[in-house]
Amino acid sequence: MKYLLIALPGAADSPAEEFGGKTPFEVAKIPHLNFFAKMGKVGQAKLAAERLEPSADTALLNLLGYEADKVYTGRGPLEAANLELKLEDNEIAFRMNFITEANGILADPTAGKITTREAKALINFLNKKVANEFIRFFAGAECRHVTVIKDAHGFEALSAKTNSPDTIVGERLEAYWPKGPGEELLKKLMCDTKLLLQDHEINQVRVDLKENPANMIWLWGQGRPPRLEKFSERFGLTGALLAEAEYAKGIGRIAGLSVFETNGALESEQTKYEKIGKMISSSMAEKDFVGLYLDECDEASRKGDCKAKVSFLEAVDFFILSKVKDYMESYKDVRILITPCYSFPWKTKKQTRDFVPFVVAGKNIMPDDIERFSETASKASSLKMNKGAELLKFFISKS
Repeated sequence: MKYLLIALPGAADSPAEEFGGKTPFEVAKIPHLNFFAKMGKVGQAKLAAERLEPSADTALLNLLGYEADKVYTGRGPLEAANLELKLEDNEIAFRMNFITEANGILADPTAGKITTREAKALINFLNKKVANEFIRFFAGAECRHVTVIKDAHGFEALSAKTNSPDTIVGERLEAYWPKGPGEELLKKLMCDTKLLLQDHEINQVRVDLKENPANMIWLWGQGRPPRLEKFSERFGLTGALLAEAEYAKGIGRIAGLSVFETNGALESEQTKYEKIGKMISSSMAEKDFVGLYLDECDEASRKGDCKAKVSFLEAVDFFILSKVKDYMESYKDVRILITPCYSFPWKTKKQTRDFVPFVVAGKNIMPDDIERFSETASKASSLKMNKGAELLKFFISKS
């Protein structure tokens, strides 16, 4: 048996008057997704962590069958794992954003969508000016990077409460400085780098071009690597994860999945999705389980761009799900799970803990009476998963 998981994080939404009281799923042209809804079982799942703030990484942990409330340690160590950093016992990984600070306010959590090339130059600069045997900076992509800080007492000394910059846009920083053990060190580090970055030539050019500068770093999401049982040992399946998001690839690496990059920023939409389709086919030939994680809807919701959500759903349906349908018609020993993971309304720009729809189709799955895939349609189902980690177990069950 082969298992294909397609995750569209943040695609679930609330009805909007701009769409005539409908959601992006309900207005998008998604004939192939509706085909899977008609041939399979539609249900609802709550993939958000119960005791943690709703976030993409905790939802993915639940979706992959791990209990996020028990294993999650922070965004930083996930992204450190993606960079394949080996942390010592007394080292703590922080997610580090380049941000734009203006008059004490967090004006832009992406630093004007700084490019990876520019960001890497700034990371090299910080390593020359600030790094030492206790503090190191590692380049990720665009505004997203990793800082590793060493302390003799490890996490105990650096466990201050921190905030994701996405949640405090437009707010005064003084109200959101880290609070708790290590707060003074973290605040000093962020303020010291501000003095260095604001005069860097890259930022001077960005200001001249009327682009937001990367004039400060913001540290958050710190922790030690989570202890995850290997996916193959937990479920008895070999697996692969295709993703672009750094945290998703980090989770995949920690879980022992083969990880493949789906980024096609310089490619056309058609070329990118055709490449992903080929990656799915080759991975399915080699592995028992393949997960595809596409986070464009999450990004669209952060920007409040409802049209982008609809456009993305239609592209996935046209370029990817059409090929998956053909694949499943040729190879019968296959089962597919499709879900948006969590609801991320584009109007509020805030993730929720709401139930979201899912569909399971393929071998040994008897169809129900639901023929469309949407938030509303799924409410008619009696199939509900109250705990996120239950969904994968249901998906791969042999019954």
